[in-house]
Amino acid sequence: MSKALLSTIFLCIITQLFSQQISKSELIFLTPEWTGERFEDGRPKVSDAILDRMKLVTLEEAWASLRGDNFGYQYEGEWQMLDPDSVMVGRAVTATFVPGRPDIHKALEKRGHEQEGRIKGQNSWAIDLLQKRDVYVVDHFGLVVDGPSIGDNLANSIYAKSNNGFVYYGAIRDVAGMKEMKGFNAYFKSYHPSHHLGNPGPRLNSTVVGINTPTRIGMATVMPGDVVLARDGGIVFIPAYLAEKVVKTSEVVRLRDMFGHQRLREQKYTAGEIDTRWSDEIEKDFSKWLNDHINELPVPKEQIQELLKTRTW
Repeated sequence: MSKALLSTIFLCIITQLFSQQISKSELIFLTPEWTGERFEDGRPKVSDAILDRMKLVTLEEAWASLRGDNFGYQYEGEWQMLDPDSVMVGRAVTATFVPGRPDIHKALEKRGHEQEGRIKGQNSWAIDLLQKRDVYVVDHFGLVVDGPSIGDNLANSIYAKSNNGFVYYGAIRDVAGMKEMKGFNAYFKSYHPSHHLGNPGPRLNSTVVGINTPTRIGMATVMPGDVVLARDGGIVFIPAYLAEKVVKTSEVVRLRDMFGHQRLREQKYTAGEIDTRWSDEIEKDFSKWLNDHINELPVPKEQIQELLKTRTW
């Protein structure tokens, strides 16, 4: 078998395995626990209502809830942010880059343009898939110099399509321009004024090999459709089927904290009583407090009523 034929076979295998957007059947196979609505491409579609409620969840609450379900690698910290005071929540659309390799890059580019109808450079292909409330999640393997594949132009495209932001494991550029975009946020590892070298040639430095495939963001594993919770300099990537559980667990913790703090200020109970397993008396007091304040609490009334139905006090 000739070297040329071997090379052709190799490229065919690589492009089939790694380049094309994950199939609907494969995405459904990789997310079997999700039984709710899906996008047309098979990506889990966590409801807008859960996304809204997720904005009040803390990183600690989400991390602890996932840890309890044996998900130990869903958090990545030490990010830079455009807006440190905001909370970014949305459904993940993923893209994975690898260090540039001209032969693979050319094969993927040709197929993308000629067979899949994609336009322009590979760094925009996943962005074209974004829908409202998505978060663009990119593994650019921490590349800095000549690495930024997102500047203010693509940032505007991301925001127009998703009304949301992005997570970028690498360097970005045009931060000043992005900060002019009201309501927009981004989490990124570093900044560099250079730009992405994504065209085949002697300086090619990265190639997209995965669009809406499982990817790695630092020490976190991310699936398309995961709920992205980005706040306070950290990010938790929440499997779609656990998103509602994370929210409900957080809401119970939030209510118990509010009640406990109020009773401590009133000096009705001691810190020792509140900071350990509650007595039957405190649990009964908590249930009465929920009923008395049900219209004032930062948790949907329906959820509090559901909580009260499951309580024994």
